[in-house]
Amino acid sequence: MIGKTLTEALLEKNYKVIILSRNPGKYQPVAGNLSYAEWDIPRQTLDKEAITRADYIIHLAGAGIADKRWTKKRKQEILDSRVKSGELLAKTLEEIPNKIKAVISASAIGWYGEDPVIPNPKPFTEDDPADTSFLGDTCRQWEKSTEPIVTLGKRVVRLRTGIVLSKEGGAFKEFEKPLRFGITAILGSGRQICSWIHIDDLVRLYISAIEDDTLRGVYNAVAPKPVSNKELMLQLAHEKKGKFFIPVYVPSFVLKAILGEMSIEVLKSATVSCNKIHYSGFTFLYPSIEAAMKNLLNER
Repeated sequence: MIGKTLTEALLEKNYKVIILSRNPGKYQPVAGNLSYAEWDIPRQTLDKEAITRADYIIHLAGAGIADKRWTKKRKQEILDSRVKSGELLAKTLEEIPNKIKAVISASAIGWYGEDPVIPNPKPFTEDDPADTSFLGDTCRQWEKSTEPIVTLGKRVVRLRTGIVLSKEGGAFKEFEKPLRFGITAILGSGRQICSWIHIDDLVRLYISAIEDDTLRGVYNAVAPKPVSNKELMLQLAHEKKGKFFIPVYVPSFVLKAILGEMSIEVLKSATVSCNKIHYSGFTFLYPSIEAAMKNLLNER
């Protein structure tokens, strides 16, 4: 979802984009500024010619966190898809001559743990340590996988991303589904804080990370105004249905029964600060959930 939107934005700015794919042959030959090259993460190989042509690398690879129940096998897939792909990029940059100026890598606010209180008067910042949970450790290893690139003298930017709101899919589509039946589903108590970001602002952040060579290190990719799950769901419902909806609370025990261990993340409250990227000079097009919802629902 993010890669598709980012590719479109880069092409509009006349960048040439090479997409690394496990199966580049399934895509039709593309004229102009878009092409495909092969990489095989389990075998730790990739098309080195693609790397020699590139000025920047954007690392977005990773199995979907919420796509399947967290079995032991699935958790290993989630971890390996992120860490082994990062390790492959680092190994390749060590082995071959290249002109890479910067590597911009996705990470996630899963790095952080649970808010000590709700609301949390001290939001998490980039200096806070990784949580000891599955996602916290996954994010720690994810970021560590690209650390060798820093020692090569390359500029590395890591964007710890919150819940991405996009009409193309992801969490927003799931939030919308019950509204087909006039219901908005509030998860658990609804008090848990969601740190979110509009897809357009996230894409602009990635492009800023390319174009602003003062950006380096870790930044939280979240909007300035986190909201509770209840606020988010009610704002969505008001914007889409006006007054014609019924809020329904989905109890925590039901979510745990359906989602298993993954329910921890759905019910977790994480208030995350965007001050570092804001003070770098970045401005958000959609700083509030009201502005984000109006845009997402009125653009169709």
